[in-house]
Amino acid sequence: MSDTSFASLALSPALLTNLDSLGYHAMTPVQAQSLPPMLAGRDVLAQAKTGSGKTAAFGLALLAELRVEAFAVQGLVLCPTRELADQVAEELRRLARGLPNVKVLTLCGGAPFGPQLGSLEHGAHIVVGTPGRIDEHLRKGSLTLGSLTTLVLDEADRMLDMGFQDTIDAIIDETPADRQTLLFSATFPDDQASGGLTAMTRGIMREPVMVKVAEVHDATTIDQHFYDVANEEARFAALQQLLLVYRPATSVVFCNTKRETQAVAEQLVDAGFSAVALNGDLEQKDRDRRLILFANQSASILVATDVAARGLDIAQLDAVFNYQIARELDVHVHRVGRTGRAGASGIACTLVTPKEHYRLERLEGLLEQPITTEPLPKPQNSVPFEPPMATLQLAGGKKDKLRPGDILGALTSEGGLRGDQVGKIKVLARSAYVAVEHGAVQKAQAKLERDKLKGRAFRVRRIRY
Repeated sequence: MSDTSFASLALSPALLTNLDSLGYHAMTPVQAQSLPPMLAGRDVLAQAKTGSGKTAAFGLALLAELRVEAFAVQGLVLCPTRELADQVAEELRRLARGLPNVKVLTLCGGAPFGPQLGSLEHGAHIVVGTPGRIDEHLRKGSLTLGSLTTLVLDEADRMLDMGFQDTIDAIIDETPADRQTLLFSATFPDDQASGGLTAMTRGIMREPVMVKVAEVHDATTIDQHFYDVANEEARFAALQQLLLVYRPATSVVFCNTKRETQAVAEQLVDAGFSAVALNGDLEQKDRDRRLILFANQSASILVATDVAARGLDIAQLDAVFNYQIARELDVHVHRVGRTGRAGASGIACTLVTPKEHYRLERLEGLLEQPITTEPLPKPQNSVPFEPPMATLQLAGGKKDKLRPGDILGALTSEGGLRGDQVGKIKVLARSAYVAVEHGAVQKAQAKLERDKLKGRAFRVRRIRY
C-alpha cells in the first residue's frame, strides 16, 4: 500500500468508503504531507493553492474527529469570501455523506441575518463563514464556540490582504485555548511587508507543523531578455514598447535614481498607462496610498528604486523591467528574482545602451552564462492596458469603527457585487480603501454612497494615484 493511499490514514471505514465513491484514491502532495499531522492532533501551517486538494485535507481532519452525537459547533472554517465559503461547505457535505446527520452551516455577510439565526437555533456541527459575519454572530450571542475543537483559516493570506486581522483576533478570543488550529495560505508573505502570516500565527498556534509543497523557484520560470537601446533619449520609448508587447497585469520598473522614478511614472501616465512612483522622498501617506493601489492591482506599474522596493510583498509579479542595469550587479539578480515566484512564470527585461555593454560583460561573469542582446520586439496592440481593479476611498476608518467586513457586507448585500468582484480592503485610522473589478467600480461607488455603514453615510471617491 503506497503512502499516498487514503487507506493508509487513520480514517473511519465510512469516510474511506465515501472517498472511494467520490473517486478520491490517491492523496495530492498537500494532503499527503498535512493529513498525518492533522489527524494526530497537531497544528498545521500549510502553503497550498486552490486546486491543490486543501479543502479535502482539512475537511477530512475535521470529520475524523467529529463527535456526531454531540450537537454543538466543533469545527469552524473562516474564508475570505462568501463564494469560497459556499464551495468549502459543499465539499465538506460531500465528504461527510457517509456519516449520519452531520450538519454543516454557512454564515456569510451579504446574506440575510434572520434565516441564519433560525439555522443556528437548530444547531450545527461545523460552521463555515466569513470573518465579519462570524464576529457579528459572536457579538450578538447567536453563535458560541465553547465546544470548538478545530479552527481552520482558509486562504489566510487573502484574509490578511482584505484587512481581517483584528476581526480574526476577536473570533479567536472566543475559542477554547486547547483547540487545534489549521492555517492554509497560497503564499507566505514577508512579515515586514504586511504584518505577515507569522505575525498572525504568533500566540494562536502551538508548534505548528510546516507544510510546503515543493514548487519550482529556479531561473527556468523566468524568461529573461536584454534589449538594445540606441541611446539615453530612446530609453523611455523602448520601455513603452515593451509594456505594449508583454502587457503584464503587474510589473515593477526599476530605476537607479529617485528623480528617474518620478519622471518615468509621469511619462507613463501621460502615455495612458496606470503607473505610480515609489521612492524615498515620498511622505508616508503618499507611499501608503501608492502601495495600496499597486498591491490591490489598481495600478499596473510600480516605478521604484531598489531601496524603496525593499520589503514589498510582490509575489505575484508578472514582469520586471530594468530601466538601466543596476549599479551593483548582484542587485540585478535580486531584481530579476522578484518575478517567476511560487512556480509562476515571469518576464525580466533589461534595457542596454552601447555605453552599458561593459557592465553587461561583467554581468555575464557573475551569472556564469553568455548574454545576448536582442532588438526590440514590435507590439501588435498599441493601446495602453488598464489594470484589472479600481480603488475606492471611503472618508472613514478605524476611528469611525469601520471594519473590512462592514465594507464587504455593504458591497455584496442585495443588489450589489459578487464577492469575487471585491479585492483587497485596507482600513486605516481615518480612511479605508477597497479594490473592486474595473467594470464594477461605478456600481460599487453608487452602492457605498447609497447604503449606510455603521448607520452613517461616508463620502466615497475613486483614486487613481
